[in-house]
Amino acid sequence: MRTGGAARPTAVVGCGLALVLVASGACTGCGSPGSGSRTAARTASAAPSATAPDVLCARVVTYWSRKVLDSHTYGDYQTMGLSNGQYDILRNVVDAARATKKRQGAAAADQLIVRRARQGCRDWYRTGGPSNGPWQ
Repeated sequence: MRTGGAARPTAVVGCGLALVLVASGACTGCGSPGSGSRTAARTASAAPSATAPDVLCARVVTYWSRKVLDSHTYGDYQTMGLSNGQYDILRNVVDAARATKKRQGAAAADQLIVRRARQGCRDWYRTGGPSNGPWQ
């Protein structure tokens, strides 16, 4: 007759279940002391933070201004993913950057693009941004 034979499969299943629970984060009180609080801290810090609309606008306008600077056309604002207001900012930025590039070179033009895109987007969002109209 076997003694304790039935206890072993239960122990194996119990350990396997504990591993699944630990791996999924569902087991509290398992693992090393304080491991649950570290997992919670990691999860909380991994949450994305919101970026201000004027900052996103400046990034997009800067990107497209650099692309458009050397071309003779601006392209379609909808294809670029810009609103009408952002496109207006882009055109102003690129016009100024082209003139600066001729006089002072590419590095000065790039600095102007960054500066003017930030300022244009800040001003635009300060006055309401895209909420001023359907394509503004």
